[in-house]
Amino acid sequence: MIQRENLYPKKADLTKSKTFSARGRKNLVTIDNLAVPGRDPLSDWDHPEIQAVADSIREARSHQRPVIWFMGAHVIKCGLSRYIIELMRRGIITHVGGNGAVSIHDFELAYLGGTSEYVPRAIEDGSFGMWEETGAFMNEAIKEGFAQGMGYGASLAWYMDKHPEQFPYRDDSVIYQAYSLGIPATFHIGIGSDIIHQHPAADFAALGGASGIDFAIFTHSVSQLEGGVYLNFGSAVTGAEVFLKALAISRNQGYQVKGLTTANFDIIPLGDYRSDVGQDHFHYYYRPRKNVVNRPTSLGGRGYYIMGNHLDTIPKLYSLLTGGPQGKREGE
Repeated sequence: MIQRENLYPKKADLTKSKTFSARGRKNLVTIDNLAVPGRDPLSDWDHPEIQAVADSIREARSHQRPVIWFMGAHVIKCGLSRYIIELMRRGIITHVGGNGAVSIHDFELAYLGGTSEYVPRAIEDGSFGMWEETGAFMNEAIKEGFAQGMGYGASLAWYMDKHPEQFPYRDDSVIYQAYSLGIPATFHIGIGSDIIHQHPAADFAALGGASGIDFAIFTHSVSQLEGGVYLNFGSAVTGAEVFLKALAISRNQGYQVKGLTTANFDIIPLGDYRSDVGQDHFHYYYRPRKNVVNRPTSLGGRGYYIMGNHLDTIPKLYSLLTGGPQGKREGE
């Protein structure tokens, strides 16, 4: 029989952590060095199947089918926010998803004009991630938004809208621009995985609850994905696992969700990624191979794996979707 005291192990007091102002912090990514669609030249990178992905996206949107864009934080850290914003403005992306780190880097750009601290030194002295403004603002936003029934992404957008003076760079916020355009931006967190969970103000019930609402929003978008496209950029765990679970729920509830296109963008060489791979090979444990590219399209459709750096793949895809090497609108 379990002793009662064994059910209550010792725990750290998370409210005792010290925080530091992010003002004046050195940032690796700033508003000034964000890439600019239509201005920055394309690299000579190419891929034999990226045109097929672009064609599938065009076909989906021509029939008013969804295009879900899921990403890991390095898309923002590569300075590519404006590409996503422009694709939303053009009506190409209909839903944006990401892990918690995506929301943090986007939020920091909006209020601070910079993001991405230098981690190796900060982890040594305990200052890593202990940013007062980031943790205080985001936790306040999520707690207040969740109390009103909002999801994680909507809570952050609402907070930016409510406090415009605090967010001078929100024009370059994927979150803010998504909700301004009526496009959901959902964030799918793991408790303890994000720096705002280190902050004394963290309310884990609100964090989990708000992300749970976002999962329901994301699942609704996936349920409508028949004939649509799911894109996953560099999210090797969250983007693969959340999508598969949302797809399972959708089909469980009677949505067919067949004939979709999926594409995973990452830098890991997979070789013949459509072939069967056994548990004795490490590729078996790379979740997007199965959960993005192959399993979801077993009822029809096509899955793709596009290997390359985000700095190459996203501008190239943007160019193919918007009509020319400089990303100009057709007819301009």
